[in-house]
Amino acid sequence: MAFALHPQLEQDTSKLGEFPLCTVLLNKDASVPWIILVPKVDGIKELHQLSMDQQQQFLIESQIISKMLEALFLPDKLNLGALGNMVPQLHIHHVARFISDIAWPGPIWGNAAGQHRNENEQNKLVNTIAIELKKNPMFQKH
Repeated sequence: MAFALHPQLEQDTSKLGEFPLCTVLLNKDASVPWIILVPKVDGIKELHQLSMDQQQQFLIESQIISKMLEALFLPDKLNLGALGNMVPQLHIHHVARFISDIAWPGPIWGNAAGQHRNENEQNKLVNTIAIELKKNPMFQKH
């Protein structure tokens, strides 16, 4: 069975591109910069279900995203999480958090306003992030 992105992730995000292991998505939530990495492995729900090589590749890709978020947005903290309660497909959130954000110091999940960026704002952020990620030869913009 070929890899397919969960419909909820399709709806809530814009695709930035691909790494060797993961599809890179930008959440449309307007409250904070929020990247989601989705390993392109069908039927996986948990990080430990990836092979050790895949887990190592994930860590490399996660580090690239984390460093990019720090460089572009200067967050006070990065939150990483793999909840999967609503979307069982393995996906790992990388969220730039700020003391001034709507949910600080609590978790962003369930505490944001639920507002999406408008299409122009989302496209601008997609382009800004993609320019930064294209500096890494592993990243391929789509």
